[in-house]
Amino acid sequence: MGIRRNLKKQALGVSQKAVEKLMADEKRAMVVAQALGSVQRGKQALDRSQEELMRVLSFAPRSDFKAVGKKLSGLKRRLRELDEKLEEVARE
Repeated sequence: MGIRRNLKKQALGVSQKAVEKLMADEKRAMVVAQALGSVQRGKQALDRSQEELMRVLSFAPRSDFKAVGKKLSGLKRRLRELDEKLEEVARE
């Protein structure tokens, strides 16, 4: 376990130094930031297009699955609460 932790620590140190050198130049840092922003905007546009395509094809998009998952989690929590209350009533 010690070797693994040591290697991980060294790898993090090397990557931190690399990022520091990369970001040391302000112009380079701005170019990197702009590139990351472009990638994020592209991903958001792709996600929106994918959701729209799924709706057009009458498939449920990912957001619908997430919403259903949240509702199911809420129902499971409420069911546990009701089960606990029923157990309390049964004990009385």
